[in-house]
Amino acid sequence: MELFEKLSSLGERAVELVSHVETEEATKTALVLPFIQSLGYDVFNPSEVVPEFTADVGIKKGEKVDYAICREGAPIILFECKPHGAKLDSYSSQLYRYFSVTKARIAILTDGIVYRIYSDLLEPNKLDPKPFLTVSLVNLKRNAIEQLSKMSKKEFDLDVLLSAAEDLRMMAQIRQEFSRQLDSPSDQFLRVLIDPVYSGRMTSQVLDKFRELVKASLRSHITEAVDSRLRAALEKNGAAVPVSTEPAPEAQVPEDDGIETTEEELEGLYAIKAIVQDVVEPQRVTPRDVQSYFGILLDNNNRRPICRLWFNGGKKYLGVFDENKKETRIPVSGPNDLFQHAEQVRQSLQHVMK
Repeated sequence: MELFEKLSSLGERAVELVSHVETEEATKTALVLPFIQSLGYDVFNPSEVVPEFTADVGIKKGEKVDYAICREGAPIILFECKPHGAKLDSYSSQLYRYFSVTKARIAILTDGIVYRIYSDLLEPNKLDPKPFLTVSLVNLKRNAIEQLSKMSKKEFDLDVLLSAAEDLRMMAQIRQEFSRQLDSPSDQFLRVLIDPVYSGRMTSQVLDKFRELVKASLRSHITEAVDSRLRAALEKNGAAVPVSTEPAPEAQVPEDDGIETTEEELEGLYAIKAIVQDVVEPQRVTPRDVQSYFGILLDNNNRRPICRLWFNGGKKYLGVFDENKKETRIPVSGPNDLFQHAEQVRQSLQHVMK
């Protein structure tokens, strides 16, 4: 069984277990050890997977990292585990300390569902401030799992792994830069795109004129590319592909609606899909993002709301509905918290299935 299938199975199992996983020890036993096992390491061999690995920091003795995967007696990967639903940002400094006093070049911070994978790409023996790869069991992506497979017992090669990690780090920066240019194209970026299609002088007035056209063109291209992939997927699965009989509208510069779907909202969507998968097919659970909240609907129907994710403010809430479609907001810390309210989500879904 390939790694993606193993982790998919673990993700499905995790959905069932999270309501019973309340402590760090339970998280390690139910979620983290099976994750390590899926990478091919023998969790029953204490010389290969070492629990409570000593990582003394200076004069502070007795410091231990939860697990160290070792090869030939030396640690190659560290695991620091926190209870399911913990805010991992609060614990990166702890992993930073452990990393600096071991020979491991890879360190993983996890709550059993989300796995943040770090190295020392910027400065030797100093944990990078950001992970080069993040894997979520409830939102698996094949390209991320392909990178994760390089950490498996069968494929582990530190040089290959660090080279891939550096590529991922640079790709993340490139994506961030592209996102910035998409929102607010710089003059330099505009010149690169305009030069092949405009023969006049590149004055500031010309650049300002083209700025909105470039933004609209890029967004249109991205939308069409996504639509093309969705259609291909539907056709591959034998589903009917809706064809518009309306003439194509003339190109217009769209107004910025201020809506930005975040990674956290998408993780929430996949969590809700996982929660209700035993009730409805996941493809029937669809998103509808608006400025104030992220809506999750049944059959893409505004009159059939399953729940709402209020993740844009300082405090986060899960909104569920009763039989009269009256909303109740439940405080949550993020996507992982949603599993603790699985029953309320299923009840909310039942109200719109009648």
